[in-house]
Amino acid sequence: MQKPSIPKGTRDFSPEEMAKRNYIFDTIRSVFYLYGFQQIETPAMENLSTLMGKYGEEGDQLLFKILNSGDFIGGVDQNELLAHNSVKLTNKISEKGLRYDLTVPFARYVVMHRNEIDFPFRRFQIQPVWRADRPQKGRYREFFQCDADVVGSDSLLNEVELIQMIDEVFKRFGLKICIKLNNRKILSGIAEIIGETKYLTDITVAIDKFDKIGAENVNRELEEKGLSTEAILKLQPILQLEGSNESKLNNLKTIIATSETGLKGVEELETIFGLIKNLNLGAQIELDLRLARGLNYYTGAILEVKAIDAEMGSITGGGRYDNLTGVFGLPDVSGVGISFGADRIFDVLNTLNLYPTEALRTTRVMFTNFGEKECAYCLPIIKAVREAGISAEIFPEASKMKKQMSYANVRKVEYVAIAGETELAANSITLKNMTSGEQKTIPVCELISLLK
Repeated sequence: MQKPSIPKGTRDFSPEEMAKRNYIFDTIRSVFYLYGFQQIETPAMENLSTLMGKYGEEGDQLLFKILNSGDFIGGVDQNELLAHNSVKLTNKISEKGLRYDLTVPFARYVVMHRNEIDFPFRRFQIQPVWRADRPQKGRYREFFQCDADVVGSDSLLNEVELIQMIDEVFKRFGLKICIKLNNRKILSGIAEIIGETKYLTDITVAIDKFDKIGAENVNRELEEKGLSTEAILKLQPILQLEGSNESKLNNLKTIIATSETGLKGVEELETIFGLIKNLNLGAQIELDLRLARGLNYYTGAILEVKAIDAEMGSITGGGRYDNLTGVFGLPDVSGVGISFGADRIFDVLNTLNLYPTEALRTTRVMFTNFGEKECAYCLPIIKAVREAGISAEIFPEASKMKKQMSYANVRKVEYVAIAGETELAANSITLKNMTSGEQKTIPVCELISLLK
């Protein structure tokens, strides 16, 4: 009989792993609430008409499509089947797909519910997304995103607040990070200066891979897309700019002096850097002109977060989009958002062993079970302990003490409460600290205060 398996790029999570994941979600959620964001949820599947064309050509190919219900092949012409045109065929047999991210469904939500929403609207979402990507380290086909967006406001204060939120989240995780910033207007200005405006999307998609594939391969990809040798040569010194954030911006002003759009991007970044200068952030902040974020909908500031002490791709990303709702019939609604990659953060915190012990503990105290009489004695006590907000359980069988203690050890239970004949006679409990091994017998009435 064949052993069961799960699809590539997906994972099961054990109780211990779920405790870690919940620590991540709870930490991020608490910071979202701290900054006044409200939670929403959207369906796992969306109409393909909502999703297609929002992520660029590469993104469209990574959408998981869902077959129509019932006889999905019934309405397809025989000649279309024989033509083996998968794109045309998919349009006939699939109307829905699993969401690729949370931003496009959010834009759809805003348009559908615009009469109920107060702008600026600060929303967050913590839900899974799916991408038909090639699974590899840190890249999954099913993974969670934790998104926060502000729509209906052009103010760069929103970018500053999102950067502060990122800093706060990773400070709570005890993780050293570098926040990389750029601006899509600067990239537009660069494309303008090198005379290749029509190739802006190709340029952004290619240079976004700079850290992964290197300068040579980026140049080769640009050449294959049709950029002239002269334009590629002009691009090199811009992508290799070194120095402080301030000196990079000053050099950029000179390089793209004739591009109004590019200079506007520089001005926006100067404003953001100026506002965060006095906030004493723990994170490193770096202007990275090779940061492009391949998604088509970004129009202003863009950012990515890298962990300093662990080899991992981007663990958070985001940016400004001026007209994402326009494709759904609501033009000129500007928004900016960030997305925490919970699964990558999970892997980084695992690698660096940064989970606090209390986050992984499930049961605070376990009561032993020596038989019916002892069990009847313990149950009202356990009820009172739980009512005091302390997690507790009782071993279900009257097994040998060694087995019960072994179970408590494996479960990382902090205390074991022992009730035998002696304790019953004295209306007491013997409490054993499973970390230190110390144990003492106390009156039942003192148990809750001691555990607290």
